[in-house]
Amino acid sequence: MQTIDINKRIVESYLELLNNLSPNSKLDLISGLSASLKTSKKAKANSLKSLAGDFINEKSAEEVISDLKQARNFNRNTESF
Repeated sequence: MQTIDINKRIVESYLELLNNLSPNSKLDLISGLSASLKTSKKAKANSLKSLAGDFINEKSAEEVISDLKQARNFNRNTESF
């Protein structure tokens, strides 16, 4: 199956779902879709890149793992019956 056929089937499925909406809801949906088309795609591409490098640490991976293991606090108290 080609991509065009899949996209057409998806659009048809959405249209079947949207037929039961009120006219006002359909207008809200249209305005939301229009607004999403006006946004630049660069913002989406850069949004994931902005997360890169947030955890900058001068310790090695082994030192970070060791610190995490040492910071664990197990205080489970078991009671006998």
